[in-house]
Order: sequence, then C-alpha cells, then structure tokens
Amino acid sequence: MAMPTPVFITIDTEFAARHYVAGHDVDTIYARSLEPAGVGLSFQLDRFRRHGLKACFFVDPMPAIVFGIDPVRRMVESIIDAGQEVQLHLHPHWAAADADDRTVAGKPHLHQYDRQRQQALIAQATDLLIAAGAPRPIAFRAGNYAANDDTLAALAAQGFRYDSSHNGAQRGASRITLSDRCIAPQACALIEVPVTVIEDRPGRLRTVQLCALSQGEMTAALHHASAHDHAAVTIVSHGFELANRAGLGANQVHVRRFAALCRLLERHADRLPTRHFADRPALTIGQADEPLPPNRLRTGWRQAEQLWSNWVAERSA
Repeated sequence: MAMPTPVFITIDTEFAARHYVAGHDVDTIYARSLEPAGVGLSFQLDRFRRHGLKACFFVDPMPAIVFGIDPVRRMVESIIDAGQEVQLHLHPHWAAADADDRTVAGKPHLHQYDRQRQQALIAQATDLLIAAGAPRPIAFRAGNYAANDDTLAALAAQGFRYDSSHNGAQRGASRITLSDRCIAPQACALIEVPVTVIEDRPGRLRTVQLCALSQGEMTAALHHASAHDHAAVTIVSHGFELANRAGLGANQVHVRRFAALCRLLERHADRLPTRHFADRPALTIGQADEPLPPNRLRTGWRQAEQLWSNWVAERSA
C-alpha cells in the first residue's frame, strides 16, 4: 500500500516592498500586502478552515524595525487564532530601512551576508516574531529563497529544525548546495525541505506556486508525487498572491487555482495530508524523488492561462 505524501502549504506572509517604496502609510501597506481585495490573509485562513487543511505561514517580522511591532502582531494573531502555524521568514533589506527614506537600500539576499551577520539577523527576526506573539519558530524560509549553506549552519546554531529555502527553479538566489532537481527532504545542518518544482520544458524547472502553475499542472504535480511515494510536497504562495500587483482587485485566475487546490487536498487527504512543521512529522530523508516531467499540452495551456492572467485578471480592479 502506498504511503501518504505529506504536503506543506506554505504562505510567505510579508509587507510587499513595492508598496513601501511607493510611499504608502503602514495601514495601506498592510491592506495591500496582507488583505488585498478581500482575497488576502483572512480569506485564505477561512478557506483552509472550511476544507480542513493545515498551512504554514512564514511571517517576516522585520518591518517592525520601521513600523513597530503592531502590524506583525496583527498578522500573527490572525494566523494563530485560525489554528494555523507561524514560522519565520526574513527579508534582510528591512534592517536598513526607515519610515522616511523609502528606498530599499539594504542588501536584499541573505546569502550576501557572512555567517555571523546572518546569524545576528535571524536572531533579531526570531525575537521580533516572538514579541509579536508567535511561539519560538522551528522552521525558516529566506526571502527570495536566498539562503546558502551558511544560512543553514546559522539556523541550526539557533535551534531551528527545518529550512525550506532550497528552490532549484530560482538558482540565481537559492544557493544551498543541493541539486536543482532535489525536491525531497535532506539532512543538511538541519532538515532541508525543498520547495517542489516541476519540469515544464526539458531542462527547465518551475516552482510549484499558485501564480506559477495552472490548475492542471498543480493537479498533475500532486498526483505524480502521490503515485511515486514522494517524501513531501512543498507548495508556495504569498498573502497577496490572489490579488493583482496593485492590491486593489482580485486576480480571478489565481483565486480559481487556490479554490481548486483546496478542494483537491480535501478530497485526497488520505494520501496527500497537509502538515504543520510544528507537528514534527516523520519525513523520509534523502529519497531521490524526481520532479513531474514536461508535458507540452499542460505547458501550453498554462501559457495561455498566464496570458489571460497578465492582460485581463491582473488589470481588473
């Protein structure tokens, strides 16, 4: 009998830098980043509850340096009150930001810092997240997936158990020493739980993310993982991903994908159960799981859907 494949739905929960750079006040930045167009954090939490799904919200607390702890506390309380978990996310450019100068002056990638500085940034972010009401985090994702081996060592030194920064489709930023095609949990300085990728064209990888895959590709990726007894599936989204980039209208293509994903995972909860990192689920380590192979029809359909998303759904308000 096939073993269940645990699924991690991960939501990177953060202030979008574009709204900060645009000069908006903190309430507008929060609204457009976390609660845009009625399809943000509250909407997602409600849908996860209705479908009986677990999701991990990787929360970036670093905007508290600029705007104080209250906006981060609001994020954390919303998530915890809904029965979901909060883990740590970190965009280091916030460490050099201030409320008056709206340029993003700090280095954007964690791997641009040495191990000592990375460890200090992670410690600072951990303290801010706890101050906002979260339990001490045990899982981490670097902003832009921009971790390297020093990041893993710094996390392990501070008691983290999991990292989920490795993304073979984002090799410009994601610099952990693992194969681009690695999608199964690995023993590194801690347990690395890579973001799942598919091969959308021969030799080209694509992140399993709501705004990156069509409904058909997402469904195929999950069925592929289950059929081949994969050790885990890690799906990415963002608090603002179901809205257009301006945060003023829903992107109905993305909303439909999200709804379909929730229905599928509820329907197949026996073989694709959703998990929290805080559950410390038993994970098979070191399997040679392979990404979903390319399919020209699936890719073509997604490209047509993306065109509609970019030209119609993205511009709707």
